[in-house]
Amino acid sequence: QVQLVESGGGLVQPGGSLRLSCAASGLTFGRYAMSWYRQAPGKEREFVAEINFAGTTTSYADSVKGRFTISRDNAEKTVYLQMLSLKPEDTAVYYCSAVGVYWGQGTQVTVSP
Repeated sequence: QVQLVESGGGLVQPGGSLRLSCAASGLTFGRYAMSWYRQAPGKEREFVAEINFAGTTTSYADSVKGRFTISRDNAEKTVYLQMLSLKPEDTAVYYCSAVGVYWGQGTQVTVSP
């Protein structure tokens, strides 16, 4: 059974930082591209970042480029999202996904004074 478990969300002030983690089990982690998505209240889920199976290629939504960094540790079966210079518009539930097939339960990120 595939499980993706996100953690690291919370409440942070504008300009602050958070590091999200997504721990995977039940799949051959090193064979899967991993992604982060987010969904704000009343909005559709949107792509945030992706990393290939080897961790050598990444891509980002324009809205987070230069502020967020996706990385992975295949030995630990974990993917990370380092978020810097957070803005109120980054407030959302953040989900990790394995190739858009498997999804975690999400972790809430709230950016507010």
